[in-house]
Amino acid sequence: MGGPLGAIIGRYPSAAAGGDDELGGGGAPGAGIIRHNRRCRDIAFLVIFAAFWVAMIVNSSFGFNQGNPLRLTYELDYKGNICGDKHGDPNLHELDVRYWMNPNQVYQSGLKNSKVNLADAKAICLMECPNPAVDGLNFICDYPEGDIRLSVDDWINRDYDYFEFLTPDMRNSSLQLQGPCYPVIFPTVNVYWSCQFIARASNVSLKHWQQMGGVSIDENILIDKTVHKAIDSRSAVLKRYIADIGKSWPVFIVCGGILPVFLSVIWLFMIRYFVAAMTWITVVLFNALVISVTMFCYIKAGWIGNDPLTVVIGESDPYVHISGREISHLHTVTVFMTAVMIIAFLSSIAIVRRILIATPVLKVAAKVIGEVQALIVFPLVPFFILAIFYMFWFAATLHLFSSGQIVRNDCNIDCCSYDLKLGKVNCDNCCGYSIHYTPHISIAILFHLFGCYWATQFFLACSSTVIAGSVASYYWACGEISHDIPFLTVVSSLKRLMRYSLGSVALGSLVVSVVEWVRFILECLRRKLKFVGSARESCFGKAASSSSECCLGCIDWTLKSVNRNAYIMIAITGKGFHKASVLATGLIMKNILRIGKVNVIGDVILVLGKLCVSLFCALFAFLMLDTHKYKSAHNKISSPLIPVLVTWALGYVVAKLFFAVVEMSIDTIILSFCQDAEEHQGNAQYAPPLLMETLDEQSDLQRLTQGP
Repeated sequence: MGGPLGAIIGRYPSAAAGGDDELGGGGAPGAGIIRHNRRCRDIAFLVIFAAFWVAMIVNSSFGFNQGNPLRLTYELDYKGNICGDKHGDPNLHELDVRYWMNPNQVYQSGLKNSKVNLADAKAICLMECPNPAVDGLNFICDYPEGDIRLSVDDWINRDYDYFEFLTPDMRNSSLQLQGPCYPVIFPTVNVYWSCQFIARASNVSLKHWQQMGGVSIDENILIDKTVHKAIDSRSAVLKRYIADIGKSWPVFIVCGGILPVFLSVIWLFMIRYFVAAMTWITVVLFNALVISVTMFCYIKAGWIGNDPLTVVIGESDPYVHISGREISHLHTVTVFMTAVMIIAFLSSIAIVRRILIATPVLKVAAKVIGEVQALIVFPLVPFFILAIFYMFWFAATLHLFSSGQIVRNDCNIDCCSYDLKLGKVNCDNCCGYSIHYTPHISIAILFHLFGCYWATQFFLACSSTVIAGSVASYYWACGEISHDIPFLTVVSSLKRLMRYSLGSVALGSLVVSVVEWVRFILECLRRKLKFVGSARESCFGKAASSSSECCLGCIDWTLKSVNRNAYIMIAITGKGFHKASVLATGLIMKNILRIGKVNVIGDVILVLGKLCVSLFCALFAFLMLDTHKYKSAHNKISSPLIPVLVTWALGYVVAKLFFAVVEMSIDTIILSFCQDAEEHQGNAQYAPPLLMETLDEQSDLQRLTQGP
């Protein structure tokens, strides 16, 4: 163990503290607590962490320079403009719906072995998806330019139809489906800002078209499936999910930021004053929230009620049913939440008899919070730091996912269309535009995601270390904390962290982040290999995949547990991460029977408390996203799934910041008590009287270990 900790961190006379102002002066009560010859530890990893921040800023700058979040929601027209972009040619500020003008091109792009790609079919941007006339024939004409002396506003006011102004040559090319005007034969509906064709041609419009001498138009259902396949592709769905994050920022602020802070503080105050009832309240509330969130999933999946998720933007024919991946994903999550609800209910019944064990454990934290009340307020500091970081990170995420270059496709097809600028039919410019993503963009996105996880773990670790240092100061001072300066121990612990231990915290958070990302990458590879080749995966391959995933999961859980205790020893001893981990692990192994059952049950209640806060946030996010604002017009989200999951994650992170007050108080007191007892032949010398009642080995701890 490297020598008794009491000799290092015990309470020294204040005179011995001369010249050191870490605790606000040698004359304050408790001066000289946790004081010895500290020095900076794990400097190399602090340098690595600083370099990581520089890389994050450079990486994000690339996204801000190259990205345009409009690309996540809207598509490109045949000129390479982003629909809805006021900087387009022409100005497309209110023209945000993509419409394919030539129905035959759409049909041909869906044929097998066809050289025509839907990305090369002629598409323009409109305000609304057009529909056939009831008693005639409507036309959709190209952007006005050249000999067509109309402004864009006049073109919009005429419902995009200037067929009557065409010259005989223009009319003849239009009847050959070469533009500049094209007939509206099929009804269309706005599906995520693209006009989905409904393969149900208007007989009236088709008859008028034939009477005018127009060429034959294919009426096959393939025209419907081709557009749906493009709108429902994996890449399109991913872009819409990322766009939902940008549209839901008010939900994140309210439900992922303000609400979890409010709920976490309430939970801490209730633990302080109603500790005996909080274990039962937490379990019951957790089950009620799981059921509520599951019911909301059922409603949006369309399995309960009449308010299912729809892919259509605006009003549509009730007889037109269009599904999508978003709805399928929501169905999957609904089934998953049903399983979680059943497991949660059965698990709650199973631990009812053991809940009483958690009550004395939580009393430990309640007593510490009562004495060091600044601990309740302190998590606001890392909360505001994380809030600023997340705002920057989410903005960079939108730009990174939308970065890329708009380039003309390299196609090899024969097509002709009327060029209004040239004043004739042009058969050269047949290729459309698409967004070209280079491999380094994928690497930049992966690094950005990893950076978020590492930064989050780092700030959580810093908060936990400060709390551990404050609680340890309280313990080793025999509970003599100055009430004249309520933030004394917290400020002192923060100063020690900033001065000596940031490198150790950076190392600990990096280790956990690397293991998590190895798991993530292996899982992605495993899923990708499922789609490679036609042969079934062998039993050996399945076993190897499952065992590796299980092993990494166990390693990750073990590392997180070791890290948490290592941060406590870092706060107490000032050792580096490696030595602190060894000290903490050795202390735990020597007292595993004493603290094992106590910690497990206490941790279960704390995890349920964090889940309660995050599920409350998810439920309120569902309610906010179910309002008219997010169901129509430009703020319509493709699915509440991703915003709710992000809100749940944010709520959990915030809850973890505040619940660390209780969690680290319990762990720090228990580790300190075990070390204190070990150094003094089983009789703890530094434990304050109000903690001795709960942690004395011969009384409460022995009773807790044996259980009811």
